[in-house]
Amino acid sequence: MLLRHLPFLKAVLWYSVTAFGGPQGHLGMMVRTFVQGRKDVTEEELIEFNAFCQMLPGPSSTQTVTLIALKRGGVPLAVLTLLLWILPAAIIMGAFSFLIYYIDVKDINTNLFKYVLPMSVGFICYAAARMMKTAVKHVATWGIMLGCMLITMFLQYPWVFPLLLVLAGTISNFSNKRIPDKNPNRKPIRWMNLWIFAAIFIIAGVLSEWARVTNFSNGRIFNLFENFYRFGSIVFGGGQVLVPMMLFQFVNRPQNLGMAPLISSEQLLTGFGMVQALPGPVFSICAYVGGMVMSQYGAGWQLAGCIVATIAVFLPSTLLLFFLYPVYQKLKQYVVIFRALEGINAAIVGIIWASGIVLFQAIEFEWTNLVVVGITFCILYFTKIPAPLIVIGWLLMGLTLNM
Repeated sequence: MLLRHLPFLKAVLWYSVTAFGGPQGHLGMMVRTFVQGRKDVTEEELIEFNAFCQMLPGPSSTQTVTLIALKRGGVPLAVLTLLLWILPAAIIMGAFSFLIYYIDVKDINTNLFKYVLPMSVGFICYAAARMMKTAVKHVATWGIMLGCMLITMFLQYPWVFPLLLVLAGTISNFSNKRIPDKNPNRKPIRWMNLWIFAAIFIIAGVLSEWARVTNFSNGRIFNLFENFYRFGSIVFGGGQVLVPMMLFQFVNRPQNLGMAPLISSEQLLTGFGMVQALPGPVFSICAYVGGMVMSQYGAGWQLAGCIVATIAVFLPSTLLLFFLYPVYQKLKQYVVIFRALEGINAAIVGIIWASGIVLFQAIEFEWTNLVVVGITFCILYFTKIPAPLIVIGWLLMGLTLNM
């Protein structure tokens, strides 16, 4: 099986080291790599996967690429894909937790990444433009897309995304012309994944509380696993939402209890700034924070903190994905759910457009950035140049600023 899927895994590895721009930028690269390049999924399937993942807690882009692998090769390939996607960024962020003691982060040359953000906006615009052809076909879907775009631009809260998807699905149900096709080959529901998710949640909580009450010498590692497992179980809205959660858990809460913070707010924000400049999931910041929290116990425990935090934050969303996707496939056979998908897909396109606009507003307004956005979009839309080569090209352009 692995030999048969080696080309796919190679594509995933390339994707993992060149996917900049957060979840929406990642989606643009998925279109280029897995839809146009390899044809592992259709645009309709990718939109559906992404819409489904937006309604789950955890990292949506990670869940989407995992679903692509699940469709292609089942759970074993999905797990391998998940590891290939997570590991490069997690290793870099874990190593950064060690390096932070030896370097002044303000002295890191950022010219290499100068064009990364505008390039990411180009990828986002490309994804939205491509998906519009499939998801926005008539007046109602145009209205849903534009309405969701405007709301997302001005109300940037985690709860907005699932609420918009529910609202869009409700609106599209006013159409009574579409009925679902019968699909006799639906995958069985894996109830074991739900039981494992719940059991780990309970056991992690019990062990964390036991370590706290007994003042166990190395009990912080149990607390760390429980903290990040809980984060991965309840966080909506991407890796950015993790920052206030970690700020409360590791900085404010210890101070409120009269203890020293486990990580300073400056160190936390430095890590968040670093992860923005890296390809891969924003959730990989957890490797850095886990290492920093355990750093006072020595290098061995710091490495353990990097590993434990990474596993804990990605595990719950993966278990929920494997459990809920077969449930979702069954629910699609109901007319209400089937009709809702049209509105949900149009809403996803609107959210992607809004993400591109918001991200561009966060960039320093220079004509060069606008040119980078335009060139990136045109290369993606009108040529067949692979996405990794486009990323490498802009990185090299930034590197020439040092010469």
